[in-house]
Amino acid sequence: MSFNITQEKDEDLNLLQISDLTSGIQVRILPEAGALLHEFSIPLGNRRIQVVEGYKNLADLKKNYPVSYKSAKLSPFVCRMAGGQYSFGGISYEFRDKFPDGSAIHGILFNRPFSVLEKKTEKEEASITLEYHYQKEDPAYPFEYKITVKYTLKTGGRLILETTVLNCSGQSIPIADGWHPYFSLEGMVNGWLLSFRSRKNVAFNEKLIPLGHLIDTTAFYQPEPVGDTFFDHCYLLEPGKTKAAATLENPENGLRLSIFPDDAYPYLQIYTPPDRKSIAIENLSSAPDSFNNGMGLIVLEPDHLQSFSVLYQLDFR
Repeated sequence: MSFNITQEKDEDLNLLQISDLTSGIQVRILPEAGALLHEFSIPLGNRRIQVVEGYKNLADLKKNYPVSYKSAKLSPFVCRMAGGQYSFGGISYEFRDKFPDGSAIHGILFNRPFSVLEKKTEKEEASITLEYHYQKEDPAYPFEYKITVKYTLKTGGRLILETTVLNCSGQSIPIADGWHPYFSLEGMVNGWLLSFRSRKNVAFNEKLIPLGHLIDTTAFYQPEPVGDTFFDHCYLLEPGKTKAAATLENPENGLRLSIFPDDAYPYLQIYTPPDRKSIAIENLSSAPDSFNNGMGLIVLEPDHLQSFSVLYQLDFR
């Protein structure tokens, strides 16, 4: 059998691991912390490259996860919400937990414990499905829903992340979904080649809240070195499934990551952290602050499902 699923321990973190025994590619998931993707790694020569940044141990997770949100599942809203406030159905709500800039940020499920629904191993792939039943724990989001997250590792360095949201509220609910992975291809981001399929940049104010209009852009439409470019931007993707929405490549080692979201993820948020050893490329169903500006906001009817999917393709040039 080419794949297996095992329970692993990294320092004091309890992880589920999917392994491609042929290529050596590994995926590690941390169910207890929002079903986060802790590792997507590949052997290269005599070393293993961690393509997705995770956490060193439980202390690192507790200290830095609420700040960096590396690999967090973003639900039921993405990125920033202005003042942590929004109105829905004629009622106003305000989140108590806020970022230092006064915004609510990255949803409310990033640290919730997900349960394992299924582990499945086949000849050409293996998958793990996890679930969290949100039951109105936060007064600022008094809507019940179930969310499932499925990780599938396939042959050829393909990792698929699928999310499904089921409205259990008996009323319409506002919803958005996204991921917050930090990708690293070895070395510094400045020398990597980046491209993304967008000619529209969401205009932000100084607090990274959309102003309601788009700005034309041609930067990085074709692969070019990141250089000293600083990103903290959101882009509207051009439609199309045959071409990657974004590619990231390290010419030094030939490692390349291609990202293929489905149509449910029309936005791409890109961020470069200060150490410039990684880059966050986030697939989003809406723009930031969509509960207020409506840019991509989904209003999900009672007992209805909404699914979101993205494929990460890892290979060499």
